[in-house]
Amino acid sequence: MLDFPRWKVWGVSLLCLIGILLAVPSMLPESAVAKFPGFLPSAQVNLGLDLAGGSHLLLEADTSDVAKQRLDVMDESIRTEMRRAEPRIEIGDISTTGGRLSFMVRDPARVDAAVEIVRALTQPAGLTGQRDWTVNVMDQNRIVVTPTSAGIANALDSAMATAREVVYNRVDPEGTRETTVIRQGGDRILVQVPGLEDPEGLKQLLGKTARLDFKLVDLNADPAQVQQGRASPGSQVLPMRDGGNIAVIRRAMVTGDQLIDAQQSFDPQTNEPVVSIRFDNQGAKRFARVTQENVNKPFAIILDDVVLSAPNINEPILGGQAQISGNFTVESANELAIQLRSGKLPVELKVVEERSVGPDLGKESIRRGIIAGIIGTVLILAFMMLTYGRFGVYADIALILNVIVILGIMAPFATLTLPGIAGFVLTIGAAVDANVIINERIREEQRRGRKIVDAIEHGYNEARTAIFDANITNVIAGMLLYYFGSGPVKGFAVVMMIGIATSVFTAVTVTRMFVSLWLRKRPTVLRI
Repeated sequence: MLDFPRWKVWGVSLLCLIGILLAVPSMLPESAVAKFPGFLPSAQVNLGLDLAGGSHLLLEADTSDVAKQRLDVMDESIRTEMRRAEPRIEIGDISTTGGRLSFMVRDPARVDAAVEIVRALTQPAGLTGQRDWTVNVMDQNRIVVTPTSAGIANALDSAMATAREVVYNRVDPEGTRETTVIRQGGDRILVQVPGLEDPEGLKQLLGKTARLDFKLVDLNADPAQVQQGRASPGSQVLPMRDGGNIAVIRRAMVTGDQLIDAQQSFDPQTNEPVVSIRFDNQGAKRFARVTQENVNKPFAIILDDVVLSAPNINEPILGGQAQISGNFTVESANELAIQLRSGKLPVELKVVEERSVGPDLGKESIRRGIIAGIIGTVLILAFMMLTYGRFGVYADIALILNVIVILGIMAPFATLTLPGIAGFVLTIGAAVDANVIINERIREEQRRGRKIVDAIEHGYNEARTAIFDANITNVIAGMLLYYFGSGPVKGFAVVMMIGIATSVFTAVTVTRMFVSLWLRKRPTVLRI
């Protein structure tokens, strides 16, 4: 028991000091922390939505949008593969009515080859054993491609996983807001942003899919038909931002998927806010090729199926860079740049629930939590001191250290929520369990006639197994809560697991160090 080497004393003291230094910023106002020199830690405990206030949005995906996009992608793939076939397979216009694709093969002798090409474009739908599309031949030379329910479900799951990442990148591009973005069910995403009390800006940021397309204008379209919303096969009618309709070729020249950067800037000629974009290598080559082939023809810049502008291609655009204009303000141009950088939403999301939490409720929760923590701590400190004397004082010091170290560990990466405060207060009560077990075990050894040093040695050694076993089961429970829980439940689990780890350290190692140092000076003490 007395063998507590100096290096271990310094090591334990250093760990406690680091925990205290990490916790200090959380105990001071932000104005004081801002004055800290750069080498000192300055991270404060982040407060969750229920404590700091903020916005809560529940988004629901438009599942029909996923089906429409799959039709468009398959349409483009079929056209491309038929052109690449040797010899080329001539097909008629592809119809998308009824939620399926159908087209005629002009040469009946090439129908089987066309079917094989289309079937090669289908994929297994997860582990269902089905394909994502069925391919059938009707009327001898008409091929019908129909999406399966398993394929749609698999596509929706993939789209929602991507949408969650895109939403997170839009809401918290710097990763500093402690934002909660989680999936709920098969087609919903929950978004919680602490500190943001007005959800309108958040709704505007998330309300756009930011699907960017560059398409050629259909110069052969009948203007009267276009104004009525009708287009020839292979084209589509889209609304213009400034009013009216325009017909564009359905197949895109380049899409926003091939962007690598988007920044708000100013037009050097008009000084109006614009968005400057840059394509990747593949997108730049394709954009250059299409503009070379269509000089003196207009093309449409389309965002979320709305034509922002339709400038003329005066000369080939070879640099892989372009500029989007559309009567932007600086704020709206910057917002669009963020949306384009974070990627397009693979599915349209609609707000089905929104609410905001004011900071007053959070302040009251914090005040009550602090009061509960102080009362619980004072009662435990008094009980331990009265029951175990000097060893109770050591347990009290370890308890205070435990509270401070928990704050220090939480500051850099964890968020404190209202359930987290509950877990914090619970940890305070549970932190002294180990000391109670150790002290009672020491007393039991003394009643058996052991000397004080032997009693302490056996007390710590025998109690350690029970302490570790009990806390391991609690950690397992905390891990399960964190894995299967969400939001508040995760906050409770995080604080509980941190508290368990720190309480074992302070209650067993720190108090043992105190007792060892005391016994070196007072080896003749008889009882505790």
